[in-house]
Parts: sequence; structure tokens; C-alpha cells
Amino acid sequence: MTSAKSPSAASSSPVSPSPRQPVHSHFAEGFGTVTVTPVDPAADAGLIHGWVTQERARFWGMGGASRELVREIYEDVDRRTTHHAFIVALEGAPAGLFQTYECEADRVSECYDVQPGDVGLHLLIAPGEGAPRPGFSAALLTAFLSFVFSDPAARRLVAEPDARNAKAIARLERTGFVLGPEVVLPEIDLPEIYLPAKPARLAFLGAPAAPSAGSR
Repeated sequence: MTSAKSPSAASSSPVSPSPRQPVHSHFAEGFGTVTVTPVDPAADAGLIHGWVTQERARFWGMGGASRELVREIYEDVDRRTTHHAFIVALEGAPAGLFQTYECEADRVSECYDVQPGDVGLHLLIAPGEGAPRPGFSAALLTAFLSFVFSDPAARRLVAEPDARNAKAIARLERTGFVLGPEVVLPEIDLPEIYLPAKPARLAFLGAPAAPSAGSR
């Protein structure tokens, strides 16, 4: 997770809804329509801040971030061509924050042999309202996977959750990811970005096989 090095004062000005439109839609049986929309840093900073600063999101690494710092971080992501962030919504209600990145352009490339078509993945499921809904997280993740793999250039997803985050690792396994080795993502200390070293568990999921010419 990217962190800006020097937080600014938090802004209290109101933010209008994001004008950005969904880039993908997927119907999840038993849940409804899941949409994937690029993060709008200005409009979505408050929403994301409310998620990442909760104790349940401690492995996201932004627990002490101000709303303004969250906006700055996602403005940085928005400027990049190798990293992308999306709000996943269920029936129009924001339900998660998902991020993708080119593995060869990320520190994870120092921890394994990157293959052509590898796409990195970070995911944060938003806190639910009311009683837990079995299969909810899996439905969101499956919808997002359908979005990523709709690009034929994406051949494999690579996740690197914190090695101590047993819940996230188990979720990936249930979705079909194959666990790889435990690694330590190296520290990054640049003028504009600081990331501490992170113990991580690699996990891999190959793209679904393309249907044969004779299949229906």
C-alpha cells in the first residue's frame, strides 16, 4: 500500500459524488449487480478514509492517515499508468476498495520471478451493515476477477497479503488462489513515498482457460 511521506492537514470541505463511471458490471447470483469504478481521489477520499482507518483494516497500513493524506495517496495512484484503484459497489452501494498494479513495476518484483501478464492485487472489503452475508466477500472478489481477466493481457493475478493476515489468506485460498512462499517486501524510502518492509504471503491465480473453438 502506497503511503505519502508527509501528511497534510485534513480537509473538512464537503465533497461531491464522484463523476466517474463504472468500467465493468457483473451480476453476482444471490447478491445483485456488482460494478467496478475507478477511484476519484477528491470525491472518494472520505469514503476510503473511513474504511482504512478502522482497526479491522490494520493490515492496509493506513490506520493513522488523515483524510487529506488518503486523498494525496490516491492522487499519486491516479497519476500512475502502472497502478490503479477501484471502488467496487453492490447495487450502487460502495462495498470494497480493490487495487491492481503491474508486478514488474512494484517492489514485489524483487521477491519472485515475474512472468508476462502478471497483475498484482490488493483488496479491502468494506465493513458490512447488519448481519453477515455468507459468500458476500467471495461475490465481490469474483466480480473483480472477471474485470481483471477481461483483459487478455492479464494472465495471472498475484496477491501479497500480510503474512499475519490469516483471514485474507484464507479468503484467497477459497477463491482458488494457490499459495506461494512467504517473503519480505523490501522497504521503500523515497522523497515522496515511504513503505516499510512487509512480511507477505504470495498467492497466485491463473486466468481462466479460453473456451475452445468447438465449445458452446
